[in-house]
Amino acid sequence: MKQTLVENKGIPASLLWTLAIISGISVANLYYNQPLLNVMSKDLQVSEFTANLIPMTTQIGYALGLLFIIPLGDLYKRRTIIVVNFSLLAVSLFAIACSPGIHYILLASLVTGICSVMPQIFIPIASQFSKPENKGRNVGMMVSGLLTGILGSRVVSGIVGEYWGWRTMYYIAACMMIVCIFVVLRALPDMPSNFRGTYRALMRSLFTLFRSNATVRLVSARAGLCFGSFLTLWACLAFKLSGDPFYAGNNIIGLLGLCGIAGALTASVVGSYVRKLGVRHLTYVGCILIMVAWIIMWLCQTTYVGFIAGIIIIDIGMQCVQISNQTCALSLAPQASNRVNTIFMTTYFVGGAVGTFLAGAFWHAFQWEGVVEVGISLAVVSLILTLFTKH
Repeated sequence: MKQTLVENKGIPASLLWTLAIISGISVANLYYNQPLLNVMSKDLQVSEFTANLIPMTTQIGYALGLLFIIPLGDLYKRRTIIVVNFSLLAVSLFAIACSPGIHYILLASLVTGICSVMPQIFIPIASQFSKPENKGRNVGMMVSGLLTGILGSRVVSGIVGEYWGWRTMYYIAACMMIVCIFVVLRALPDMPSNFRGTYRALMRSLFTLFRSNATVRLVSARAGLCFGSFLTLWACLAFKLSGDPFYAGNNIIGLLGLCGIAGALTASVVGSYVRKLGVRHLTYVGCILIMVAWIIMWLCQTTYVGFIAGIIIIDIGMQCVQISNQTCALSLAPQASNRVNTIFMTTYFVGGAVGTFLAGAFWHAFQWEGVVEVGISLAVVSLILTLFTKH
């Protein structure tokens, strides 16, 4: 019989590691397409703008999943929710691999985005059931798993896409989801529900919280704008580097994702400075770093050094904005932290989808200069929101 976890009484290290690894594997499904967009565009015989709808649709799906799927974790058995989502992921990823045209891929990408939200169920598990003195460390493990998955996904998909084709990456991803189903069924203990009532009542409380708390809306919006700026880079990097003067293959484009290790390494450091420096100051720092990164990638757009420096700096800036604002949001209503996290992460990925869409449109019209304008503009709007508000 599986052990039942009890709130604040501790969680086994083996389970934490398992959840962290599965978090990385599942969130990776969102990012496999980014280094592959140029070859997908050619193979499917669609424009670069149309190919860019793939990551945008995936991000929209993720936002929908955050809004409508994650709250279910307070009502029903989390193991059942996770298994159902991973099963749907296996089907949608296999459908992308087999799809003959862009419309099928867009539909399957939407489902992939919706069902890839399971790490946002794992993070509250780590927080809820860990001993109080270990909560921060254990949540940090989940975040590290997420960052590693995001980092590794671009590298792996770039290499696989270069040597075995982009469809192979999605066949592999579908198989990994099937493996994750068996691991979850075997490893995940029973957990009590957090909410007594109906799904309708739960969602009503979520929207009430959104309407009544201006600070939650503010910190979510400015983090989402910066995430949109961040994804603007990755939405068009493959197009930029596959052309003159680089003519880089997908393996090289994917390997540039390793520069994102800076974000993974600075996450815990940034978290320790939230209380010391304050949310506003870290948001200022993050927005300025993001803008500096874009300026470097504009001035040095013909060199790998410029892009490597830009990726490192934009990653660090993004961590400053996300961690400080998410910490602020979760501290506003501790008794409803799951629902606050749903609001924050939904807004966050809506911002990502907006950035991805604008990047594709401006690349189509103005090439790299247009992409840089989008990236800087989104960071500037986030900075203005900070300048003229109290938090």
